[in-house]
Amino acid sequence: MYRGLSIEKLHELLVAKKVTPLELTKEAIELAKNDTNNAFEYIMENEALAIAEALKEPEVNNPLWGIPFVIKDNMSTKDVPTTGSSNILRGYVPVFDATVVAKLKEAQAVPIGKSTLDELAMGGTGTSGHLGTTFNPYDRSHTRLVGGSSCGSAAVTADGIVPFALGSDTGDSTRKPASYAGLVGFKPTWGRISRYGLFPFAPSLDTVGIFTRSVKDCAYVLNATAGRDEKDMTSSVKPVCDYAKDIDKFDKKRKIAVIQEILDAVKDKDLKKAFIDNVEKLKQSGFAVEYVHMPFDMLSSLFATYFVISCAEATSNNANLDGIKFGPLSKGDTYEEVMKNARTKGFGELIKRRFIIGSFALMKENQAELFVRAQRNRRAVVDKLNEIYKDYDFIYALAAPSIAPKIGESSDRLSDEYLIADNHLVLGNFAGLPSLTLPLGLKNDMPFGVNVMGKAFDEVGVFQLSYEIEKITGLKDLLAKGEQE
Repeated sequence: MYRGLSIEKLHELLVAKKVTPLELTKEAIELAKNDTNNAFEYIMENEALAIAEALKEPEVNNPLWGIPFVIKDNMSTKDVPTTGSSNILRGYVPVFDATVVAKLKEAQAVPIGKSTLDELAMGGTGTSGHLGTTFNPYDRSHTRLVGGSSCGSAAVTADGIVPFALGSDTGDSTRKPASYAGLVGFKPTWGRISRYGLFPFAPSLDTVGIFTRSVKDCAYVLNATAGRDEKDMTSSVKPVCDYAKDIDKFDKKRKIAVIQEILDAVKDKDLKKAFIDNVEKLKQSGFAVEYVHMPFDMLSSLFATYFVISCAEATSNNANLDGIKFGPLSKGDTYEEVMKNARTKGFGELIKRRFIIGSFALMKENQAELFVRAQRNRRAVVDKLNEIYKDYDFIYALAAPSIAPKIGESSDRLSDEYLIADNHLVLGNFAGLPSLTLPLGLKNDMPFGVNVMGKAFDEVGVFQLSYEIEKITGLKDLLAKGEQE
């Protein structure tokens, strides 16, 4: 009955007492139980009902009051299993909530479940978690991916089970699934949301991510989750503003850059035409949009640079998953033997490969050639972005070069399309910038999106521009069609 409604609309109904948090929660839990996309690790039925039942008098000025949501399963939830979709953490129950979860609970939103992900958030397909592949709700034949690593959170939001969900984003793990699933997917400036309680993958790149079905809903969630956290020394001390308040007041004098080399790398003529047409509509509406250039070789190096840095950081950050501190205790006569047995059984093949690559890059004899070189290239990339941002306020691009790929569909990893058009969103992680994906259109009934990236801590500007684009496309509050109709 309330499936697919926005935070904004549900808030109106809650304030008018036309629905209660308990009714919304019961419906969301029932939908979660009937999920066919393999999107849930754990449904928090008892916990959610207890929270919802205690909510009696609506809070008029709190848009998240009584709103159900889902948490990616790499965020700690007190007394609720949290596995990171990995066998090595099967049965792990944290004793504390991640700060972002605690803040949403303080806002009296209602967590109804933990969502699937690529194992330990490493991967971009939604296929490597210990429960198997998570499917795209737009394709009821279950032949297309929803993307990763935040696959479950994308699927439950696109399917209308909840109006928003938490993800995480290290390279594009919220924003690319958002493109494939017709969603708004947002990563804030690095440090804008506390990462305390988020399982670390590559902390110099990691952020908490947000999925919604409209830009304004996303601003509401950031209002509740942003801010300094003394438990996370990397969280910013910059004040938090009301990101939704002036969302309709974009200054058209602010300049938008389109990087020509990223657009040229897209081979799908339909998506490219849709993007170019959208740019022309922006210009006709008075927006200042110009095409700029970025070195081709630099853009081609993004994936390799990301892979070396992220694998190296992941190897270090997951050293505690050894079968003694965390993970199932395995047999062995020595510490090394216990760890080897635990990790052999506990990790999937993709994780093992990444740890080997990370360890290799960090070896003393390889560091200068691999890890240090990757860090230097990252610095060069960020310097180039800063050059662009001297003259422009935003960078605008197609979020992905295609609609959601089919399961098992191979891509040429040496092609310009893969190296550049499929991986350019990592620019936002390299520089720690706010970056938002929103829908642009549909092809073969499958959505595809665009991405807006702004200057550090200009979340207000990113939301304002994205809100204007949303008005132009008219693609707001999209819902995957199919079984629910």
